Amino acid sequence: MDENLKDLAAHIAGELPGAVTGWSISLGELTLNVVPAQIVKVTTFLRDDPACQFKCFIDVCGVDYPQRAKRFDVVYHLLSLKQNMRIRLKLETDEDGQVPSICPVFPGANWFEREAYDMYGILFSGHPDLRRLLTDYGFDGHPLRKDFPTSGFVEVRYDDELKRVIYEPIRLAQEFRNFDFLSPWEGVEYVLPGDEKAAGQPVPPKAG
Repeated sequence: MDENLKDLAAHIAGELPGAVTGWSISLGELTLNVVPAQIVKVTTFLRDDPACQFKCFIDVCGVDYPQRAKRFDVVYHLLSLKQNMRIRLKLETDEDGQVPSICPVFPGANWFEREAYDMYGILFSGHPDLRRLLTDYGFDGHPLRKDFPTSGFVEVRYDDELKRVIYEPIRLAQEFRNFDFLSPWEGVEYVLPGDEKAAGQPVPPKAG
């Protein structure tokens, strides 16, 4: 299998000089490093070339490496039923860079690119409808970035006076972060909620 993948990698790199900058094989899968501006050309070739025929689009996803200047990897997975092979494409981009959309090549990439935009803020130029997919309207930030706070920036609640849903900054009440970890079965030094109702009541006799 690795020999077949090596032959395929050599074929693709030879046909796409300047578009594929490198390749590697790991765990029986071929990975191509692609110049971002050439992603449409590369995916079109992989779909149409008789030696490739990667006609099945699997997914597009993002990966965040915040320590890098180009912090995002955009990763594409394709499948060739004819060749019984999978292939992975990787490219690098940053928060301001735009990656050409592959929707004209694989229309099924539409929602996957929208998800990458929503979760990471990766921009896809030429996308027919690039807007958030999973988060709510007015959501602030991109939740899968590694520098995104685990509590988020805002919280959503229904305001009974205004009769509408409102957004407001996260507020963490201190009492929700105090835990004593004492067992109520072993006895605690304070009155448990509800026990104050039983104060002064006679203790029922034990059966037997």
